[in-house]
Amino acid sequence: MNNNKSKHALLSVSALALMGTMLTPAASWAMDGETVIQEKCLSCHTRTGNPETPYSRISQQRKTPEGWQMTLQRMQHRNGLVLSSEETQAVIRYLSDTQGLAPSEAAPFRYVLEQQPNVVEDVDPAYAEMCARCHSNARFGLQRRTEGEWKELVNTHMAIHPTTELHALARDRRWYDIALNETAPKLAMDYAFNDVAWKQWQKVAKPKLEGSWSVAGYMPVKGDYSAVLKVVETSDNKYSVTLDGHYADGSLLRGNGAAQVFSGYEWRAGLTIDGVSMRQVLAASADGTSLTGRMYQSAHDEIGGELNAVNGSAIVGLSPSALKQGETSQVTIFGGYLKGSVNLGAGVKVVKVLSRDADRVVVEAKASASASVGMRDVAVGATKAKAQLAVYDKVAAVQVSPPQSLARIGGNGGKLPKVQSTYRALAFSAGADGQPGTDDDMRLGYMPAAWSLKPQNEVAEEDRDVEFAGTIDSNGIFTPGDAGLNPQRRMSTNNVGMLKVVASVKDGDNTVEGESDLLVAVPSYIKRAIQ
Repeated sequence: MNNNKSKHALLSVSALALMGTMLTPAASWAMDGETVIQEKCLSCHTRTGNPETPYSRISQQRKTPEGWQMTLQRMQHRNGLVLSSEETQAVIRYLSDTQGLAPSEAAPFRYVLEQQPNVVEDVDPAYAEMCARCHSNARFGLQRRTEGEWKELVNTHMAIHPTTELHALARDRRWYDIALNETAPKLAMDYAFNDVAWKQWQKVAKPKLEGSWSVAGYMPVKGDYSAVLKVVETSDNKYSVTLDGHYADGSLLRGNGAAQVFSGYEWRAGLTIDGVSMRQVLAASADGTSLTGRMYQSAHDEIGGELNAVNGSAIVGLSPSALKQGETSQVTIFGGYLKGSVNLGAGVKVVKVLSRDADRVVVEAKASASASVGMRDVAVGATKAKAQLAVYDKVAAVQVSPPQSLARIGGNGGKLPKVQSTYRALAFSAGADGQPGTDDDMRLGYMPAAWSLKPQNEVAEEDRDVEFAGTIDSNGIFTPGDAGLNPQRRMSTNNVGMLKVVASVKDGDNTVEGESDLLVAVPSYIKRAIQ
């Protein structure tokens, strides 16, 4: 799925499985990371005599916690470094806090840290030809190095992967000369080691993240949820966490675990929720008032969704987020400890309050048949939120999210697990111009849909990909087929294929459809924290 813009579909990877105990928040951080470096790393690395960059190679780089973990893994596997779990975690924390990335540096590439599947990147052509044919843009975008260190990275590639120059998009050019003398200097400018953003971030007082957080999020199968996240500091930048709330259907959500914060804002948590091991990868705002990111299953990181949290009492979302003119519906307002009367805006009547909990308020609401089309502010007592509820006349268009996706068949007796793909139907109403797909369309939010599959093209139809590549259920979860060989297929090939995922949204007597392209590929043989 690469082209000139490097549409690099990121593979779903399990950061937890890869990182082992690296980011396990409950582990001890008592050991000093710099002491470990001096005792364990200076047999190969040397002191530079410069207090700002004291250690050769190590001190000329900045990375995320996952980036530093990958470095330590390489040192252990290739160079014989021996570290205990406690020592590993101490080094990662020390390097992340002293040689990490500022929030603004990491922001463009958070999708890979959060293990978001099916992200399509737009990469600088210079990097697309030299780097992104193997890596995501985020792989090098989440590093900062001196020019000398970027050049050393080129040489490391040649030492570890000497056939690099013989690959497609390499053998037709002077790959090594271009990488060393053109790409490395460009990387040093675009991803500079001495970027002022990191220096400024180091001077900023970092907020503590204790307290009660109002949470809204989404989880496949379960759907939208609200919760109160209680965070208690147990030691420096370590927290115990509990999550208590409800899914949109009223079923309970319960979980607890522990979190660790790196670089002053990088939240990593492990929780058990309803008996399932989950991971949270979030970013705290500079003032410590919000957390945004993703929560996903530890064993299947493609099964997860966005999570937003606000410290204290706040309205953080609605489900559903749209009402049709003249219709009555149950609306759940997500937010912590909301008190007072509910106001859903002009033309929308709160018929009655159905229930109140610490994490939400559920009401029965009716939109007047004459209510104007547009967004409404929402208030519960003194707590207000802008443009939360849409009032619409009809659904004009449906987009399937994600618009392009990648799933993977399983293999090797289950040792290579299937990688599923999850979908949601995002609805829009046409704006004043009456034409869907224009700038004045109004986003209505995600709506229930009927899901189906069809061939993506003539080749897929001829190869009967719909029969063999997998199935999609009523929740919009696609499960790929088994690994081959399959004697029912032409040439007994694998159960890969090219499909279209179709969402059909009912709107009164009408049905509005949207489509998404799905590639079902072979198993993923290598899992990395950062692809």
